Amino acid sequence: MTSKQDKDSAPATDEFGGLIGVGSARTIRAPWHPSSLGKIRAAVMADLEARQVEDETLDEVAVVVSELVTNAFKHAQPLHDNTVRIHWTERAGVVEVEVTDGGGETSPKPRPEAVFAVSGRGLRIVRSFAHEWGVSEKKGAITVWAALGGPSRRRA
Repeated sequence: MTSKQDKDSAPATDEFGGLIGVGSARTIRAPWHPSSLGKIRAAVMADLEARQVEDETLDEVAVVVSELVTNAFKHAQPLHDNTVRIHWTERAGVVEVEVTDGGGETSPKPRPEAVFAVSGRGLRIVRSFAHEWGVSEKKGAITVWAALGGPSRRRA
């Protein structure tokens, strides 16, 4: 966070210049670099904490955001402006998170369970936390989304 918020001041802003806890949705574009992951996760969490999202849902969102952004960096290309896009909404405790990248060689899908594999569990983890999740492809961009904290309003 770049500024603190008290009762008489304007809302605080995050690393990406967005107002924390304002409105029902936020979108950020982060530089296409693995070092962006911590800043992305911090921005999402600060915003949802300001919205008083339940702790269990916050924990799930932290894991899901980490997995989706990491998968984007590992398996895809950046968007046209060399960024990754993260969008989230919160309504009545339900959080929907989207991560959009420039796509990769294959469409995102969970790998089969492999007990001794050292990687490849990301989307299986997302699926285990999410009430719903999915993948959409549109004009050279891939979006992987997940709904946490209750039933989703979105239908794939």
